[in-house]
Amino acid sequence: VTALVSARILNNNNVELNKSLERLSTGLRINRGSDDPAGLIASENLRKQINGTDTAIKNAERAINIVGTAEGSLIEVSDMLLDLQGLLGEVANKGGMSTEEIDANQLQVDSILNSINRISNSTEFEGKKLLNGNLAYTTSGVATGVIGELKVNAAKLIDGATMTVTIATVDSADTGIMYLSGAVSATQAITLQIGSNRGTTELTFAAGTTAAQQREAINAVAEITGVSAIASGNVTLLRSRDFGSDAYTSVKILGSGTQQTGTSIRVMQNYGTPITDGKDYGEDYSATINGTSATGTGKKLTLRTAMLDAEIDLTTAAGLSTATETFYITGGGADFALGSKVDAIGLESIGIDNIADTSLGNPIDGYLNTLKSGGTNSLSSTNLYTAQKIVDSAIKDISTLRGRLGSFQKNTLETTINSLNVTNENLQAAESAIRDTDFATETSNLTRSQILVNAATSVLAQANFAPQNVLSLLG
Repeated sequence: VTALVSARILNNNNVELNKSLERLSTGLRINRGSDDPAGLIASENLRKQINGTDTAIKNAERAINIVGTAEGSLIEVSDMLLDLQGLLGEVANKGGMSTEEIDANQLQVDSILNSINRISNSTEFEGKKLLNGNLAYTTSGVATGVIGELKVNAAKLIDGATMTVTIATVDSADTGIMYLSGAVSATQAITLQIGSNRGTTELTFAAGTTAAQQREAINAVAEITGVSAIASGNVTLLRSRDFGSDAYTSVKILGSGTQQTGTSIRVMQNYGTPITDGKDYGEDYSATINGTSATGTGKKLTLRTAMLDAEIDLTTAAGLSTATETFYITGGGADFALGSKVDAIGLESIGIDNIADTSLGNPIDGYLNTLKSGGTNSLSSTNLYTAQKIVDSAIKDISTLRGRLGSFQKNTLETTINSLNVTNENLQAAESAIRDTDFATETSNLTRSQILVNAATSVLAQANFAPQNVLSLLG
C-alpha cells in the first residue's frame, strides 16, 4: 500500500514536470483547453481580434497605395488644365494673335484633352481602373428638373443594398430682390448704381426712358453686375443671379435724380416705400436629407454623415420650391475594410468620379470636350468667356477630387493605421498575459517538480523494499 501511494504521488509529480517542460518548450502557458478553459476562450477571442486588426492594417496600407496612384495621375491632369487655361488666355488677346497662332494653340488644346482622356482610361491598380468612372456611384430616380448636379462622395452600401435618399425642404432658397417702378422723368435724367456680390456698375437713363428700355439696359450689363431685370406686373424686378445669404441686389440713386410720384423712376424694396439706396440679401436653401439637417449654401446642399457624403446642387425651380424629392444610390464607390470585423463600423467608402473631358465642367456652361476643334467652345469660336468658365469648373473638379482623396488618406487611412497599431499592441499584450508562459515562474515550477520527482522516486524505492521485511518472519 505504501508503494502504491508513493507511485501515485510520483506519477502526479511527473505530470507536473511534463507540463512545466511543455510550457517552457512551447512558450505557452495554455497549450490545450484543460490547462485553463476560461483563459483559452479569452485568448482565442483576442487572437481573432489581433488577426482582424493585422488584416485591417494591411487593407489601409493598400488603400493608401490606391489613393496615391490615383492622385499621381490627377497631379498631371491638374498641370495640363493650368496649361489649357494659359492657352485660353493667350487666344483671348485676339488683337495680338494671328489666325495661325490660334490654330496652333487649338492643336495644343486637342492634345491636352486627348491626354486627359488617356490618363482617365489608363490609370489602374492591379487591373482596376481608378479614374474612368468605375469607382463613381451610380444613381437612379434623380429628377433632373429639380437636381441640377449631384455628387456622391461616399456612401456605405451594406452588402450592396440600395440607399434611399430623401430631401425634405425646410426653407426655400432665394435671391436678392429689388424693384424699379415707373419711367424716367420726361425732363430729368437719372443715374442708378446697380450691383450684386459679383460686381457693380452705373447706368444713366436719359429723360423719358421707359421701363422696358430700363430692363434692356440693365440686362446688357448683367455679366458685370450679376443682376437681371424682368417685368413683374407694373414694375421691374431686379434679381441677383446667385442664390443664398451671400448674394444680394443693390440699387442706389446717384446725383440729382428724384423719386417723384408719377413719371419719375422709383426704387423699392419689397414693394415698400420708395427709397434712394437699398440692398436685399438672398436666402440659403435649408432641408433635411434622410432626416438629418443638411448644410445649405445658396441652392447647394451638403451632407456629411457616417453613412452618406453628398453634394446636391438644386435647380432654380427647386431652390424656390418646398417639395420633397427622393432618389436612390444603387452601387459603385470603392469600399475599404478598416476594422477588425467586416461590418458597417469598419467600412469606409469613397467615390472617384470620371475625369474624362466629357465629365469635367458643369451642366450649365458645358464640358471640356466642347473646347476641341469644331466644338461649340473651341478657341476659334466667340465663346471664350464660356470656355473660361468651363476650364475653371474643370480645375475646381480636379482640385476638389484631389482634396477629397488627400483628406481620405490623411484623416481616415493614416489615422486608422496609427490607431490600429496601438490597438494591436494592447491586444498582443493582453493575449500574451493570458496565454504565454511566465518563464521565471515556470522555471521555478520545473525545479520544484524535478526535486519532487527525485524525492518520490527515492521514497518509492524505500516503500518497495519495506515489505521484504515480512520474509524475515518466515525464516
